[in-house]
Amino acid sequence: MASNDNSQIEDINVLQKHVAFFDRNHDGIIYPGETFKGFRAIGAGLLLSSVAAIFINVKLSHKTRPGKFPSLYFPIEIKNIHRAKHESDSGVYDSEGRFVPSKFEEIFQKHALTYPNALTENEIKTFLHAKRVPKNYTGWFAAFIEWKVLYILAKDKNGLLQKETVRGLYDGTLFEKMEEEKNMKTK
Repeated sequence: MASNDNSQIEDINVLQKHVAFFDRNHDGIIYPGETFKGFRAIGAGLLLSSVAAIFINVKLSHKTRPGKFPSLYFPIEIKNIHRAKHESDSGVYDSEGRFVPSKFEEIFQKHALTYPNALTENEIKTFLHAKRVPKNYTGWFAAFIEWKVLYILAKDKNGLLQKETVRGLYDGTLFEKMEEEKNMKTK
């Protein structure tokens, strides 16, 4: 089975669990090919999976690797993923990659105005705008892409991003659930 064995990642933080799904061979390092396979496993198309694999690994590899020399294989080291946090994000992960429940709840308290436990596409845009750090264009872009992809892949049939779906993103369970659902549909 291609999904992660959570028993191997018991003592890692939630940010590490969030990305561990993409470590398809469970060696603690995510290569672009694994990112591609992970995106395909959750139902992303070829184009999105290809762009994500290139963009994510190129952008995060140097931040998570020890030392100053980049690798042309663009590996992402899961144990150092907290180093790749960017400004203008939701703040739900602290600087060490731990889940901050109050920041998670704040997203829905302040921005889920239509439904208390779901976000519309426009509410996501408002939320992202509110979290922007001035002149942090890279962070704005990264946050926009992250949430846009989440919305595209995980919205419900009514076009809503449910609170439990977003929680699953942050606690590392969403991707496995999406892979299971995709596999059920293809049987």
